[in-house]
Amino acid sequence: MYRRFIKVFRSDTYVISTINMFESRVTNVGKSVLEYTFIASQESDLCTQHHRVPCIRRFSTGMQAQHLCTASSSPETLLKKLDSALRESKDEEAWKVFNEYKSCYGFPGSCTVSKLITGLSYSSDHQLLHNVCNVVFKIAKEKYELLKHDSLCRLCLALSRAQMSVPVSKLLRLMLQKNKVPTMDVLCSVYMHMVKTEAGTYLASNILVEICDCFHYLSARKSECAMSLKPTTTMFNLVLEACVRFGSSLQGQCIIEVMARTGVVADANSVVLFSYIYGMNGQRDELKLLKEYVDRASVPLARHYSQFYDNLLSLHCKFDDLDAASSLVLDIYRLWSSRPVKENQDLRKSCPVPMGSPYLKEVLKVQVMFELLQKDSVVLVKDKEALVIIENGKLIISSKGLAQLISKYKRSERINELSKLLVAIEKEMGTSQEGSICNDVILACIYTGWLETAHDIMDDMEIANVSVPTRTYILLLSSYCREKMSKEAEALAKQIKRARLLLDASEEMTVSECLSGVVHGSSLSLPAPLTDRLADLTDHLVQATTREDEALSKVLKLNSSIYFFCRAKMMDDTRMAYRKLQALNIQPTVQTFAYMIEGFSSLKMYREITILWGDIKRYMNCGCSLASRDLYESLIMNFLRGGYFERVMEVLNHMKERNMYADSWLYKNEFLKYHKNLYQRLKAADAKNEAQRLRLEHVTAFRNWFEPPSGTLISIRGWFMMKLIE
Repeated sequence: MYRRFIKVFRSDTYVISTINMFESRVTNVGKSVLEYTFIASQESDLCTQHHRVPCIRRFSTGMQAQHLCTASSSPETLLKKLDSALRESKDEEAWKVFNEYKSCYGFPGSCTVSKLITGLSYSSDHQLLHNVCNVVFKIAKEKYELLKHDSLCRLCLALSRAQMSVPVSKLLRLMLQKNKVPTMDVLCSVYMHMVKTEAGTYLASNILVEICDCFHYLSARKSECAMSLKPTTTMFNLVLEACVRFGSSLQGQCIIEVMARTGVVADANSVVLFSYIYGMNGQRDELKLLKEYVDRASVPLARHYSQFYDNLLSLHCKFDDLDAASSLVLDIYRLWSSRPVKENQDLRKSCPVPMGSPYLKEVLKVQVMFELLQKDSVVLVKDKEALVIIENGKLIISSKGLAQLISKYKRSERINELSKLLVAIEKEMGTSQEGSICNDVILACIYTGWLETAHDIMDDMEIANVSVPTRTYILLLSSYCREKMSKEAEALAKQIKRARLLLDASEEMTVSECLSGVVHGSSLSLPAPLTDRLADLTDHLVQATTREDEALSKVLKLNSSIYFFCRAKMMDDTRMAYRKLQALNIQPTVQTFAYMIEGFSSLKMYREITILWGDIKRYMNCGCSLASRDLYESLIMNFLRGGYFERVMEVLNHMKERNMYADSWLYKNEFLKYHKNLYQRLKAADAKNEAQRLRLEHVTAFRNWFEPPSGTLISIRGWFMMKLIE
């Protein structure tokens, strides 16, 4: 073999000279040939039988094809062409000239690069924007000083407008590595476009956390540029609103905590968004703490807080806490008259509000200005009927909210307390008999078929000296007769006589027939005029009856206990609460596992998290809906910290099957943080045992996932030498 090599080497000196020519060409642009690689093509014969000059497909300079530099392609000529194309907005031509220049002379100066990036940022061609982005990343890797901050900011904004969230995220992270980001006004504009999509929302929220981490890092070192990295309230609100819109409640809660740690002051809009996030996660304690301040807000802001009261009332109903729900409803009516018409100056100041139970040793506090509503505030579009609405400029309970309360009071057999609540509301509203809330509730119960419930409320109204229209009595009497409930009909007829209600001729006839036991078909139908409000209340009452879910309140209460225990790092109590949930045969929610993962993670108990992952898979196989991207991301981050790479790949496969976006940059950084040099030199053949071989396989699979191999990379000289030896 050695003699063959020498023979070939001597007889084909022009091959070596060809190699040297390529080395010389690359050296002219400031790079050694050994730094350049190429991808060997299996389809082309790179060395003929006569050892002619090989056909090189492409180099790793990032360009699709290489151009031979000619006398007419001097750097001055190409730069003039490039400048002219950019001034005339000939994007394709500018890109072509830039590629030609780069192939011959490398990257141009920083001014030219900046002009190119800025000029092509206005292009509507997504592929061209993507190409510009790739060039920026390559320049950053080889010579970052060629990049100017302003041009990168323009490119960020252009990419976000084109809904290219992934390149935007890479560019922002590239800038963040240099402790720089666009100005907060520009960054808000970028975020406004990013959060329009689900994947963009996840990337925006992760980058927001990274910006805050960088801010803390620089602040601790008293860096002058630290304040330029502090996000604004609007940025947090944009991300929180998107988290609500896409149902990413766990990520939303993380953003709220980051907001508290960073010291960004929340405004009135933030409070409403908090209420949505806490409502989705079933965290009532946090909302109760906020309510103490919201109750003192001025009249104009109180209208804005209708969604806050709506979310809190919804949680009380889900917890089956009728006492808290009725108390909140009364507060909504009673507090209106005591609210200040002008701004409450005390609430114009920053108020520290605890996040979580006061019984915890360490509780985060978020700074809130409850009377502040910024001009550029985020407007949340509600996608459901509210329980609390604004009518005639005042907050009131809606038909849907009232129907839920009636249904729950009836199910718990507490009609007397419902009547007291209705009487209290009636006094605050001061409406007429026909339009009273008490009368509407009685009529809705009659039309729903709850005749005895309607009769009980009617009796309570009589005791409380609240008048009920005569027509309501007659309608209930007719309904009793229609349902052949003779005893109840007779009792009600006597009650009507005893009350000496004013009756017309037809009503007198109906009462007389019921008392005598003779009922004619014509007397059975005495319809009361149905108003739109009454019809709406009746419909919601029927829906509330059919949608009642007793298991929901139980799992929410257990989740609250699990959340408290995990925050207090009382993991034995957490396990007991989880076992109780299993013993009651209640299906856990995404929040159940998310809280437990957070608790175990805080104590670095990663093995316990692998056991939870097994439970999650079993519940999912049984039909339990636990497929949440927030939950999957939490699992991946903890498995990476614990070194469970097989589990990492399992979760990634679950996400792939469900078309969920995975933030590879985030996972890659977490991997490099804990396992940078893991198994870099170990080969499968050198593994000590089967367990190590399998672990190496999973580590390699994960490395290939975030950095896919691009082919067999070898140096130019190395490839030529191997072919000659062959």
